[in-house]
Amino acid sequence: MEFVSRVESRDAVVGILGLGYVGIPLALSVARTGFRVIGFDVLETRVTEMNAGQSPIQHIAHSDIQDLVESGFEATLDFSRTAECDALIICVPTPLNETREPDLSFVTATMDAIAPHLRKGQLLSLESTTWPGTTKEILLPYVEQAGLTVGQDFYLVYSPEREDPGNANFSTQTIPKVAGGHTPACLKAAQALYGAFIDTVVPVSSTEASEMVKLLENIHRSINIGLVNEMKIVADAMGLDIFEIIDAAKTKPFGFTAYYPGPGIGGHCIPIDPFYLTWKAREYGLHTRFIELAGEINAAMPQYVVDKTVRALNAQGKSLNGAKVLALGIAYKRDVDDMRESPSVFVMEHLRDWGADVQYSDPNVPVFPTMREHDFDLSSVTLTPEVLAGFDAVVLLTDHSDFDYDMIRANAPILVDTRGKYRGDATVVRA
Repeated sequence: MEFVSRVESRDAVVGILGLGYVGIPLALSVARTGFRVIGFDVLETRVTEMNAGQSPIQHIAHSDIQDLVESGFEATLDFSRTAECDALIICVPTPLNETREPDLSFVTATMDAIAPHLRKGQLLSLESTTWPGTTKEILLPYVEQAGLTVGQDFYLVYSPEREDPGNANFSTQTIPKVAGGHTPACLKAAQALYGAFIDTVVPVSSTEASEMVKLLENIHRSINIGLVNEMKIVADAMGLDIFEIIDAAKTKPFGFTAYYPGPGIGGHCIPIDPFYLTWKAREYGLHTRFIELAGEINAAMPQYVVDKTVRALNAQGKSLNGAKVLALGIAYKRDVDDMRESPSVFVMEHLRDWGADVQYSDPNVPVFPTMREHDFDLSSVTLTPEVLAGFDAVVLLTDHSDFDYDMIRANAPILVDTRGKYRGDATVVRA
């Protein structure tokens, strides 16, 4: 197989379509193993940054991007250059639309852009999360319309991304990679490509199986987070510390995996991926009640946090309407700058809707970004004892490592903790 030979000799050129939280780490991993990499994006600012050796993502160092450029990498807006690539890997967003249904517009726009340039001998892999059947139903027709025969002169693959931004314990190279091919030859090509820069490739029987793997992984997390969030509410009503309970439960060496509660769920995967399956399941006359219930519980957590803040203010004779409230941490998880689906933003919106004067402090997000569904004209507040004392309530939403927690505790008039950072402190409000 010529494609496999080009991979083994490192003569293959790899195109990464979408230079974001998935595409950039993937480009780094591919380039480090000796391949020439071309990055494609529709954002001119992103292309300019990358070519200048600047990282657009907080947890990826500028030096990594500089090394990438020095290896021969280049970013481009010109999708006709996909014809230069032997492998094309799509890493674009797959959000939900306004009615919580799958939005594949980024995928189809990418396919529209590259379809005229598809050629024999290429491999096309989709890594974006989607419903089982997408690769066959959406991508395959583009390839066939180009006059190519999948499994003979073209290879079609689905391999779900497994990035965990900010996790120092795992990298693109060390996280096992699931891959499914449209035909056995496609799978063989996928194993050769991904095996060249990832330690372990896990083959599955089809692209549909590979697509379902990704959904199962994130639905598993969504359901367990929903469970522990509900347990938090029950434990709190009983005067119990859910974090103490979880830590004791996880000493059991079998049959239990610790999940921790918070103000909701965020990121591009867990709040979104389960609804891809619930949507597809309706095609088969099925209602995924368990998945949807977990989604409802998790979606209700921001309001729970606001309710606890209201009670804390009321206990001091204050109203939420007109109160100054500081949100600590607005990225969706610790030590990243990723704002996608962050529950912190939903908490801020609820507070604002009730008349609060809402500000935020986040060392990783100096200016509140432009977001499709959220609108705040704010910059991060610098934390000092005087600044903290000037707020009526401070709500810890994302427990970044850079926060001075002792200083915050000493100066916040009311401190609401959604992350269990102040366990055992009876003066802190648990939420």
